[in-house]
Amino acid sequence: MGEFSQAVGVSRGGRTTKIHCLADARGRIVALALALALALALTPGNIADITMALPLLESMRPTERLIADKAYDADRLRKWLIDRQIEPVIPGRAARDVVYPLNRRAYRRRNVIERMFGRLKNWKRIATRYDRLAIKYLAAIALIATVTQWLG
Repeated sequence: MGEFSQAVGVSRGGRTTKIHCLADARGRIVALALALALALALTPGNIADITMALPLLESMRPTERLIADKAYDADRLRKWLIDRQIEPVIPGRAARDVVYPLNRRAYRRRNVIERMFGRLKNWKRIATRYDRLAIKYLAAIALIATVTQWLG
């Protein structure tokens, strides 16, 4: 319970929270197929990024490809994507024995996602996490994502 249940973890940078989301090609957070909710999740900052990949992807409708960074380079995720005919566009880690091909042209589009997170963090409330409760922080992210997507 406690801090972990509120998605606060202690890492080298201090007390942090990670925002996980799925976005479309235009940098908009997508809605889940199974619910009227956005594909957003929070974890403590000291938890690996890939832990939330499958829970978010399983609730999504099928897509053509998944563009992600090196933190999502795992054989289990790649196999899951290929089984569902989704192209994994994930660069391999430097220590990887098996080198997978990378669609570099598609990977250039990852900056759209980075810009989306930048727009979210332009709002001081999100960048500094004013909210103590995870549910309120998640609601603030959803509201700001909706506003930024509507305006731009």
